[in-house]
Amino acid sequence: MDTIDNSKVQEDDITLCQLLGVLTGANDFPLIFYYDGRPVKPGYHVTEVKAGQFSALDCGANREAWTEIFVQLWDIEEDDRTHMPAGKFLAIIRKVTEAVKIDDSAKLTFEVSDGVQPMQLYRAAMPVLRDGTVHVDLSPRPASCKPRDRWLAEQPAQSCCIPTASAKPVDAEPSA
Repeated sequence: MDTIDNSKVQEDDITLCQLLGVLTGANDFPLIFYYDGRPVKPGYHVTEVKAGQFSALDCGANREAWTEIFVQLWDIEEDDRTHMPAGKFLAIIRKVTEAVKIDDSAKLTFEVSDGVQPMQLYRAAMPVLRDGTVHVDLSPRPASCKPRDRWLAEQPAQSCCIPTASAKPVDAEPSA
């Protein structure tokens, strides 16, 4: 049985490389992650960055393989800290890449917790530079059925307004 390579990032996900590309030009700007309708607290920490290579069997009995980068954010208030500058986040990632092999095109997942609530998984949207800050919206990472997702991706785009060859127009006269 062949293994399906799931390294392609879904269209509403970004890669670590894309995130770092935007941040590189914004070193001094505060980096603010938004999740559940609110920004992370100014004292947030990047507590862990980990890279994983996964092998799995999906619900269609297909072998799956992918790499994923997890960035763990601890959403806390601490002293009089401000939001982390993008350059500091870049330095953290750079330090990790010196110690751990990271595929910057891998799927990127954020793990977020305030230290009290359970950790939640999020995917990141493309960063936006706004009002002298870098905004990164995080949305919950949903479960998916990979065989169904692949099947849907293979279907041609269809419109409800385009009749098929066998369909008669609504105002057609009945044939005699």
